[in-house]
Amino acid sequence: MFVDCLWKPQSRPEAFILACGDGNSRLSSLHWAKWNSRSAVAEGVNYVNDCKPYCAAGKFHSYRVLVRFDHPEPWKKNPRVEHFTRLSLVFPGARPDGYGRMVTYPLWN
Repeated sequence: MFVDCLWKPQSRPEAFILACGDGNSRLSSLHWAKWNSRSAVAEGVNYVNDCKPYCAAGKFHSYRVLVRFDHPEPWKKNPRVEHFTRLSLVFPGARPDGYGRMVTYPLWN
């Protein structure tokens, strides 16, 4: 289970926003190769705003990405439901300025 920015549990989403506050990073065109209670793996596209000269005037760029959810824990809103608490992105080719080849984020609870 994955909990999105609107606190809705989802399974195998085709797209979702990573930057919940401003929408400047989102995943799209997700194709799930694996989804079970321990982890999930997909390929897709990460659209990231370059925020140049500032975010409202910036351009979105697309980057091929491998997505992995893992570290399931009970969801605080509904402890009977386990949800993934960590997201890792791997950029096999080009990546946004300042990003490493792999980046890992804690997911909201």
